[in-house]
Amino acid sequence: MSAIYSLEPIRIGVVANEPMRLEGLTSIFENHAKPGETPLLPVVGTLEEHLDNESIEYVLIDWSSSSKKLGVLEGIRRKRPNLRMVVIGPDSNEQVMMDTIIAGARAYLDTGAGPRLVREALDVVISGSIWAPRKLLSKLIDRLLSGDDASVTSPRPHLTAREEQVLQLLLLARSNREIAQELGIEERTVKAHVGKLMRKVGAENRIELSMRALHGSYKPAAQQIHIAEAVIA
Repeated sequence: MSAIYSLEPIRIGVVANEPMRLEGLTSIFENHAKPGETPLLPVVGTLEEHLDNESIEYVLIDWSSSSKKLGVLEGIRRKRPNLRMVVIGPDSNEQVMMDTIIAGARAYLDTGAGPRLVREALDVVISGSIWAPRKLLSKLIDRLLSGDDASVTSPRPHLTAREEQVLQLLLLARSNREIAQELGIEERTVKAHVGKLMRKVGAENRIELSMRALHGSYKPAAQQIHIAEAVIA
């Protein structure tokens, strides 16, 4: 799913230890954009360099020859909580994908992912959502909303069953119209649910709502920012 954003190129930090892997990743940006897609500009560097560069908001990390580095991802999340990471790794089982996303990544792909799939994952992450199979994302949301994850430091707000449905679809990069069609409700009702979700979670926009919901970083009620209307997709 590709979305149209600004015509200004979006800078994507690219990290890979092997020269051939690095060359393959940078070629994605050159040859696999469709007409109307936002230009993505690869910025090659080390992970440390990208962390220190505030102009880099997205990082594509290739760990194809390494074991899981969840501790590193958690450290990145603490240092740059708004940095959105797409991780490519050697293992694609559900538990690894879930653990990687909970640790701070916004997408996890295995090393067999083709250029178009990587581009699709980047587009979804840039839109403010999580790239993951629907079944896995549902499990992830259930786990985080239940408060079972160790990263949850603030009490989670109570969400109605409908609000949880809207949140799941929101994290799948669905627009208000698509959510309304899937749930069989009016688009204005979806907007109202999104507005309530943002107020409950303490988010100023849909992207922050997604990040707070996925990482369990809810604001105390006294600090929540009250928003009159949800941001239209």
